[in-house]
Formats: sequence, C-alpha cells, structure tokens
Amino acid sequence: MTGGNIVVSMINAAHVLLYSPDADADRAFLRDVLGWPSLPAGGPDDDWLIFRLPPAELAVHPSDGPGSVALYLMCDDLVATLAELADKAAGPASQPQDRGWGVVSELPLPSGMVVGLYQPKHATAHGL
Repeated sequence: MTGGNIVVSMINAAHVLLYSPDADADRAFLRDVLGWPSLPAGGPDDDWLIFRLPPAELAVHPSDGPGSVALYLMCDDLVATLAELADKAAGPASQPQDRGWGVVSELPLPSGMVVGLYQPKHATAHGL
C-alpha cells in the first residue's frame, strides 16, 4: 500500500545474522572499528550485542546454482574508507577492483570471515 511517496509495509526492518567462529572479536570490530552503535541483547550486563546497521537495500540476482546470501557494506569513497580502516588497525582488505557496477574490495573480520565493501556506481535505493 502506498500513500504519497511513503510505502506502508507489514515488514518494518531486517535483522542480519553473522555466524562467526569468533563472535566476540567480530562484535568488538563492529563496535570499535566501524563505530556502529549497539545495545546488549539480554540487558546491560550482556556482551551479546545487537548493532544498528546503516541504511540498507536488497537486490535479487539470478543464480545458475543453489541460492545464497551475500553481505556487502557500502561507502561513498572506497579508497578513503580503506585508508580509514587501515588507520584503525583493521585487517588488510583486498585491492579495490572496478566491476562496472561498483568498485569492490573484501574486508576481513577478525574471525577470518570476509564481507564485501564497495562504492556503488549504480543508483542506490537506501535513501528512498
């Protein structure tokens, strides 16, 4: 249902889960390096943090095989973002690659998991 430019939906948010082999280290990275605000899931003494994410968007791409899910963090200037992350002692990201739709790097989390990081060249929906 729409009302003017506002879309009214029964879904009001998304909750992303990362299943990490070192959850404490990855939570510290999200809190201390990326600076994402969080709250303790079970109360003030709980170290199981839930983070507020930046604005998000969702795209559905075709697949020749089984479906999968990928997480890409977005930024306005990939080179500057990578330099800032390096200054904060984040693990070494991969060299940026221009893929046409955006300039892409892979950002390692302390656990060894990797998430995508990219500067889009396409229109974005997260500001709608």
